[in-house]
Amino acid sequence: MPQLAVPLWDVANGQGLRQLAELGLALLLSSLIGMEREAQQKSAGLRTHTLVGVASALMMEVSQHGFTNVLHLANVSFDPSRVAAQIVSGIGFIGGGLIFVRRDAVRGLTTAATIWLTCAVGMACGGGLPILALAVTALHFLVVRGYPLLSRRLTASAPPATVEVRLTYLTGRALLPRLMEACTRRGFRILEVRADRLPGQAGAAARVLLRLEGTADTGQLASELFHDEGVVDVELSLGREDDTTDP
Repeated sequence: MPQLAVPLWDVANGQGLRQLAELGLALLLSSLIGMEREAQQKSAGLRTHTLVGVASALMMEVSQHGFTNVLHLANVSFDPSRVAAQIVSGIGFIGGGLIFVRRDAVRGLTTAATIWLTCAVGMACGGGLPILALAVTALHFLVVRGYPLLSRRLTASAPPATVEVRLTYLTGRALLPRLMEACTRRGFRILEVRADRLPGQAGAAARVLLRLEGTADTGQLASELFHDEGVVDVELSLGREDDTTDP
């Protein structure tokens, strides 16, 4: 049987107002997720999440409506879920590129997870499931914004951990008082301070050991200390196990 020609601008062939509305909803929801990540100054922000969400929705539209002109042919069948499975597999490359390890601290896990979630939201919009897309978007904000508060409440009752911070910093800039102030501002109590000049550095660098006690996030403390211009190296060792998170 010869293949029937389908008009290019046929709105009844999966190109109508419903499909445009689904793409628009994917744009809106993925933008909201991206704005939250942008506000947190993450590497994947508004544009990345929006493009992932809209592209996923479009792929689902193609999966459902892009083959209608050949379905009437004999011995022709297709499974729309195959495209959805390929989207889930392919989005892992973007998420994996956002995860990196820096001085034994894993960063980017939450942002990579939101990329995956945004992909699922876009797929739900493109698949004609707007209520589920809205519900998952709301759950995203509950988890990302609400769970850190819950975690702080849980860790507040935990016994304080002993943390040893070894810093290499440039002398002559009055850095040590500022670094100690950053530790106390983060909620740690300073138990011991020991500083030594590094040999062969002509007095330009020094090594300091800070013994701290507290229940605050050591990953955030290390990040703040390392981003000081005069700090060359930061090493942390914990008295008990601690998890580094990426809120």
